[in-house]
Amino acid sequence: MSNLHYKELLQIAFSTEAEAAYYLTDAEKAAYITFTKASGTERPFRFERVRLGVAMALMKMLADLGDHEESRHVLDLLHRALGARSAAEIDNIITRDAKLFERLFTNLYVNEDGEQVLHLFERTLDADTQPAMDEVIEDALAVAQELDFTREEEDED
Repeated sequence: MSNLHYKELLQIAFSTEAEAAYYLTDAEKAAYITFTKASGTERPFRFERVRLGVAMALMKMLADLGDHEESRHVLDLLHRALGARSAAEIDNIITRDAKLFERLFTNLYVNEDGEQVLHLFERTLDADTQPAMDEVIEDALAVAQELDFTREEEDED
């Protein structure tokens, strides 16, 4: 069930074909199922790929909610980390630009929707088991389906 939720979350966050093509490879779209089939030393790396997908989806939603530049920078960092070939390499890429996370949380004014997304992002970073990640995915999907990404556009009209 969570594989379907994972894919649905990605589809909501990366709603246009151009966004999906830029941010999501076929491997990323299949990351959850690949994780569930992985064993041994490959499993932690596959889990990190799922985490990156969920984190990217959340940063994309946050950026779309408020056209927030810091969340776009974090999204780009997470996207770069997708090119890693090991969990250690993912950690190195993220650690190298950890200041982007600091800026995200210190230079951010968000509304209630943005706060929900940020809370889910934090939970994504903290999730260290499949059940914990499944819970984050399900909660993120529920929040994503309730968000109004057109509110700012309507306000400008």
